Amino acid sequence: MKLRAYLVDDEPLAIDRLRRLLAKTGKVDVIGQATEPETAVADLTNDCPDVCFLDIEMPRLNAFDVLALLPRQPIVIFTTAYDQYALKAFGVNSVDYLLKPIDPEDLERALEKVERLRGAAAAQGDLQVVIKNLAESLQKASLEYPSRIASRLGDRLWFLDLSRVTHFYAADKLTYAVSGNKAYCVGSAIAELEKKLDPRKFVRIHRSSVVNLDWIKEVASLPGGTLSVRLKDEKQTELLVARDRARQFKERAGC
Repeated sequence: MKLRAYLVDDEPLAIDRLRRLLAKTGKVDVIGQATEPETAVADLTNDCPDVCFLDIEMPRLNAFDVLALLPRQPIVIFTTAYDQYALKAFGVNSVDYLLKPIDPEDLERALEKVERLRGAAAAQGDLQVVIKNLAESLQKASLEYPSRIASRLGDRLWFLDLSRVTHFYAADKLTYAVSGNKAYCVGSAIAELEKKLDPRKFVRIHRSSVVNLDWIKEVASLPGGTLSVRLKDEKQTELLVARDRARQFKERAGC
């Protein structure tokens, strides 16, 4: 029997893509969807599905607000663009998470887990604990980010104040932090930096670059849905925001 799923995301395109991915698995019937959290609360109250795909960050009500309003808790798969909350710590519990853009293999893994959990009475009790712990993790996340980063030069380490780092970029299989108009080689790949850095300050705008929001001077739209970012540094550095990251960048930058 197919899983009955309900999808919640404030971005219609994200819901459309998830529906297509779920259809390809042949394991799921989507019984409803919502882009407004209030609509989701009403629908989920009337008909509790086997699994709910729930975006964490939404206007007015976030995922935890939605769940707190439900009389019955479905098995939840969180969907999020953020990896800084150490969500993997909850991978053995009754919820799972998927990072956007959702990978088909990760989706298959999550669905297999739901199938194992469906009908398990203990799942509902575990879910409440997980939601509480995850919400607390979100609130305390700001305390867990570094304030500086190390750069090795020969047998010496230089420590850079992250507030003075304008951006990071990857080139020739190395990653560089730019500070004071100088580039310093750092040991972390761009994908690793995206997880380590404070998401309120640093945003990945391209597969090969991360920008410090505090150093942005202006943003301009370009043809094809991309954006151009000009920094406040002496060189007036310009960086490209990839089309698939433009929406997330605008949300995080408040533009």
